[in-house]
Amino acid sequence: MIVVALTGGIGSGKSEVSRLFESLNVPVVDVDVIAHRLTTSNGQMVAKIAEQFGSDFLTADGAMDRVKMRDHVFTNVVERKKLEALLHPVIYAEACQALAKNQAVPYQILAIPLLFETNRYQSIVNRILLVDCDEATQIARTMARNHLSEPVVRAMMSAQTPRSERRKLADDIIENNASIADLKRKVLQLHEKFSTTC
Repeated sequence: MIVVALTGGIGSGKSEVSRLFESLNVPVVDVDVIAHRLTTSNGQMVAKIAEQFGSDFLTADGAMDRVKMRDHVFTNVVERKKLEALLHPVIYAEACQALAKNQAVPYQILAIPLLFETNRYQSIVNRILLVDCDEATQIARTMARNHLSEPVVRAMMSAQTPRSERRKLADDIIENNASIADLKRKVLQLHEKFSTTC
C-alpha cells in the first residue's frame, strides 16, 4: 500500500486538499482528526493531559482546552515538547492502525501537518505532497479562520519547518494561491498520477 504524506504550513489549505482527495474516494488518515478524538471529552488522553498540565487545561465538559493549550505551548518550547511527547506516540500508533485497514486501492493519504518536524513517519511514507502558498496568504487565512492575531500566527509558523525547506523535501507541490476550481484541477491531476505511477 502506497502512503502519500500530505503536509504544509498552517493556512496552506491542507484540509481542503484532504477533502478533495476524499471526494475522489481516496482513503485519508488525518492525524489532526486522531488528535482531536484523543483529546475530546472522555478522550483516551484527557486524564494524562490533566495529570501533566493540570485540570486548568480542561474545558467544563472534560476535553482538552485547545485554545488555552495552544497559547501555552506556543510561548514555551519545553511545554510544547512535553505535550508532543505525551500525544505523538499514541497518535502515531492510531495512524498506523488506520492505514493498515485500507486495502485494494492504489494509494492513500496520510494528512500530517508536522511531518518535517519529526522523523517518526519516515518509514511508512512513500511520497511527500506539499500544499504551499505564500506567507501573506498563510497569515491572512489563519487569522480569518481561527480568529487569531498576526503575532500569534507568526509564532505558530515559526514553530514549523521553514517554507523553503519544506519545498526542498517534497516530492510533489500543490501551489494553493488561486481559486478552489484551480485547486480541484491540481488535485485531480495528482490523483491520476498517483493512481497510475505509485
